[in-house]
Amino acid sequence: MVITDFLERNARLYGSEVSLVEINPSEERDRAVTWREFNLIESNSQNVPYRREMTWRDFDRRANRFANLLLSRGVKRGTKVGILLMNCLEWLPIYFGVLKSGCIAVPMNFRYASDEIKYCAELADVEILIFGEEFISRMNVIADSLSGVKMFYVGEGGPDYTENCLALLNFCSSSAPPVALSEDDDAAIYFSSGTTGFPKAILHKHRSLVHSCKVEQKHHSQGRDDVFLCIPPLYHTGAKMHWFGSLISGSRAVLLRGVKPEWILRTASEEKCSIVWLLVPWAQDILNALDSGELKLSDYDLSRWRLMHIGAQPVPQSLIKHWLEYFPNHQYDTNYGLSESIGPGAVHLGVENVHKVGAIGIPGYGWEVKIVDENGKEVEGQNVGELILRGDGVMECYYKNPEATAEVLKDGWLYTGDMAMRDEDGFIFLVDRKKDVIITGGENLYPVQIEDFIRTNNKVSDVAVIGLPDERLGEIAAAIIKIKDGMESTEEEINEFCLAMPRYKRPRKIIFADVPRNPTGKIEKPLLRKIYGAEHLIADQNER
Repeated sequence: MVITDFLERNARLYGSEVSLVEINPSEERDRAVTWREFNLIESNSQNVPYRREMTWRDFDRRANRFANLLLSRGVKRGTKVGILLMNCLEWLPIYFGVLKSGCIAVPMNFRYASDEIKYCAELADVEILIFGEEFISRMNVIADSLSGVKMFYVGEGGPDYTENCLALLNFCSSSAPPVALSEDDDAAIYFSSGTTGFPKAILHKHRSLVHSCKVEQKHHSQGRDDVFLCIPPLYHTGAKMHWFGSLISGSRAVLLRGVKPEWILRTASEEKCSIVWLLVPWAQDILNALDSGELKLSDYDLSRWRLMHIGAQPVPQSLIKHWLEYFPNHQYDTNYGLSESIGPGAVHLGVENVHKVGAIGIPGYGWEVKIVDENGKEVEGQNVGELILRGDGVMECYYKNPEATAEVLKDGWLYTGDMAMRDEDGFIFLVDRKKDVIITGGENLYPVQIEDFIRTNNKVSDVAVIGLPDERLGEIAAAIIKIKDGMESTEEEINEFCLAMPRYKRPRKIIFADVPRNPTGKIEKPLLRKIYGAEHLIADQNER
């Protein structure tokens, strides 16, 4: 079985039912339109209606048309096709069309600058690149240098070096292309988040994608009546692999283009969403808006919302405790994974284990998990070690990078680089990234533990702890803290708050500033070390 089989089954069994809805709250509210109507709208692409929807039958036909368009351009099995789009109704049919043609889908981060787009396209050997209007200025810079790359534009008109994708699709067959696929075929290349350096290209087979479908549905029991609210970017494994639960169950999903608390609650209310996946900052923003009275739950019908789950980063216990005060009937789950393990689900808390909030959980469906020392030997008891994973969702390799592949794939196990420990009940707690551990005066500090403590301060909106160079101790812990809107705090106040921690864990430096996060919610610690490491060295030299 391959993942496109699920789409074809849904089109056959549930063809007239809605598969996807796009909500664009930044635009003026407009009438609901279907995909077919959208193609006939005579307006520029900046005037996207507030709400668009598409049936399972149209989804499958669109994917078939795009596959046939690619085949008409002479693609071969294994041709790499880049996708550079914001979340939109066109995204998933294009992705599935790439797969149906036998090509390899290469989703790209919509925050990439021109040089990063070029770097990733060349790294992945992209031969065809599809992009939308938001990327015209970036593509103009590099179009001439991407020699041999054929480009399709999604929108009205488009640069003269592109072909208009939507116009061409009207002339393509909506029948399934004659391409036989197997689970051993290469399917997609995803890029690492870049929080540890320049992105690596991660190659997955169809087997990985199907495995992630099964994992998601097993963990969250998606049924035909569920409605999944998808907010994170579809280029990333996290959002798409959670949506795979809707794919396997044949249920509806809503793509929300925006993260404002009001938009999330309004969309959940109007679309009768039952499952919502949030990142920590978005959940915290919702709580802040409710606490301040900016939003009132009584203004929304959230009676169908049954599950809130979070992934991509450690989740503070205080956040979930506060969440359940507002939403006492919600199931809650947290999910751990990497793009190298086809996104979330390798470890999950489980909706029945809310009493263990703070843990990332237990091995996911179809996954094996170990915590090992530097020699690859499983640690005993509650000792800290590196988390390693094995299962059908593990990547094939880092594309064109055998050295990096050999570093993380050993005897079928994926070495994650995350430090973890098990408690007495067997639940796994993430301690920190191996590369983020701070060694100060011979002691190992795990920034996540310090961040979790500081977040319990009711004035703190977000926090990141990094190591800064120190001549005597090697490194010291520095806390970059964002204070909630309308509140104030001082360095003395934070230091006094931190007295409750052991002395060696207390941050030696407090910095009040924004905490940068990438689109999947992970703190951009290399950027913080670059910014504040340089400032710290200059200040240290000036003091001498």
